[in-house]
Amino acid sequence: MKTFEELGVSEEIRRAIEELGFEQPMPVQEAVIPYLLGNGNDVIALAQTGTGKTAAYGIPVLQKVDPTQKEPQALILSPTRELCLQIADDLSDFSKYIDGLHVVAVYGGASIEMQSRQLRKGAQIIVATPGRLIDLMKRGVAKLDAVCNVVLDEADEMLNMGFSESINAIFEGVPSDRNTLLFSATMSREIEKIAKSYLHDYKEIVVGSRNEGAEKVNHIYYMVHAKDKYLALKRIVDYYPSIFAIIFCRTKVETQEIADKLIRDGYNAEALHGDLSQQQRDLTMQKFRQHNVQFLVATDVAARGLDVDDLTHVINYGLPDDIESYTHRSGRTGRAGKKGTSISIIHSRERHKVKAIEKTIQKEFVDGTLPSAKEICSKQLYKVMDQILKVDVNEEEIEPFLKEINRHFEYIDKEDIIKKIISMTFNRFLDYYANAPEIEKP
Repeated sequence: MKTFEELGVSEEIRRAIEELGFEQPMPVQEAVIPYLLGNGNDVIALAQTGTGKTAAYGIPVLQKVDPTQKEPQALILSPTRELCLQIADDLSDFSKYIDGLHVVAVYGGASIEMQSRQLRKGAQIIVATPGRLIDLMKRGVAKLDAVCNVVLDEADEMLNMGFSESINAIFEGVPSDRNTLLFSATMSREIEKIAKSYLHDYKEIVVGSRNEGAEKVNHIYYMVHAKDKYLALKRIVDYYPSIFAIIFCRTKVETQEIADKLIRDGYNAEALHGDLSQQQRDLTMQKFRQHNVQFLVATDVAARGLDVDDLTHVINYGLPDDIESYTHRSGRTGRAGKKGTSISIIHSRERHKVKAIEKTIQKEFVDGTLPSAKEICSKQLYKVMDQILKVDVNEEEIEPFLKEINRHFEYIDKEDIIKKIISMTFNRFLDYYANAPEIEKP
């Protein structure tokens, strides 16, 4: 494996990224950085989120910018405000030791006047969501006639969110001799269409395989009667004690209802949908990223601003109407080299959708059988035992209380103490599954 110096990365950027903990280039960086630094060709790079792609395009873009010229020289488009801010922060960190270089993020949901002032002060790199950039172009504030590098990050997500017309308008406003770099998780027909329209003599760089995300994701469906969907959901999440998942619902109302039910039943869950304020959505996403929430119940649109690499599962509380939405949902797990599982809870009328998805992703679903009460209780019991074994004992802090503790447990044998400790957290499952209703397959 090469070093960043061998890839041609400048001393100023190397110094900054080493402080950030970068040691050796990731595969996408090793493939993309030297090509972008050494060639004038356009690029399509197929890489999953979590593979280090921001640095892969960000470092060459920064290195090509002239800090003495204040006009925008590079434009990076992203589908969401969250990703937009993340990219801008990363580029600012990478360029810490490049004097006079400024990165400005422009996105909806924030003051357009403040963003206009930042652009007027001068910025060599604009990171933008398409809608807000169009607004700033119409106002004459975002001047793109000196832009020589355009990056579309998560291009598949942008097209899926309906930004096709905005992207076309933006390309009309940048010089025709610019370099275009397109990063996407998948190579869809829409991506190929954009490539034909706006990329010239491009090189395709694939990290992993063309649809690596699909290869690392297992697909399972459980067919149940409509009245049993929530009961099936409970069984599934109980069977995976260490699950960290997004549960996708079709509507805002259903999203809130399922989240409320889970919370009522003792699960660490929160809802994410468009009826919440931006502040509420930001807080919920932050808590989920930090693993302070185990289950995020979300609509497709609301979850698009969320970028999490370590989801163990995606759960579809019913299948979406279009296959593209399913592939985007399932593509949220199995990232950054990890394996993931996409679970769908469906009724018999959705069986044809499964067949259509299988044909598109070229991978078969497993026709799952819901775990039994005994299987679930065994899994949860092992989790409790494992948690007890992993508890760190602070001998010094507990010493003053040991005499009283020993007096309390003096007449109880070891076996009874173990039973009581485990029952404290395990009784919820024992009580529920002792009388849990049967879930029949249609």
